[in-house]
Amino acid sequence: RLLLIGPPGGGKGTQAKFLVDHFSIPQISTGDMLRENVHNKTLLGKETQKFMKAGKLVPDSVILDMMKNRFSENDCAKGYILDGFPRTIPQAEGLDQLLSHMNQKLDCVVVMDVPDNLIITRLSSRRSCKGCGQVYNLIFEPPGVAGKCNECNEDLYLREDDNPVTIKQRLTVYHEQTAPVINYYSNQGIAKVIDANGSIDEIKTEVLTNIIP
Repeated sequence: RLLLIGPPGGGKGTQAKFLVDHFSIPQISTGDMLRENVHNKTLLGKETQKFMKAGKLVPDSVILDMMKNRFSENDCAKGYILDGFPRTIPQAEGLDQLLSHMNQKLDCVVVMDVPDNLIITRLSSRRSCKGCGQVYNLIFEPPGVAGKCNECNEDLYLREDDNPVTIKQRLTVYHEQTAPVINYYSNQGIAKVIDANGSIDEIKTEVLTNIIP
């Protein structure tokens, strides 16, 4: 039972996919879970929609109830990877209480550590296609022809989200929100900080070395 914490553009998604395949366990994203409950018109989904329509945040208690249901499903019997929750200390405490009631506990909190300047370089090097939406990275996966999409030959552009000023703002929010959560799990002795500067394969190896006793 793993929790992945990392900055935007820190490679969390890539490592999560690898861990899903390696351990044959599901990745549980709170965003996906909320959308699924709303789409399936579950009781919790209807409750969620009330808050969303009122422009309010979905309360932690509702999210935790959804997680309780999700953890009880068959594909979670061997474990799971949490992504996007908890983001705050009250959420982390609520998750601990829920897991305790289910006779479960988190085995490891994987903290992807990447310097801010590297994140800014990585994300500001992304370009998106105006036509088909394909995403390129000018450092790792540049297009065949500069400024043009390989698939449809439309122009590539820099998304607002990938603007260096926006990235700095997102990183500030990340550090403010998640630093206390990382400390919370460090105090429990289950946080493992991974140097996520290297290649994808190097990071995979370090993640596995740290989470398998």
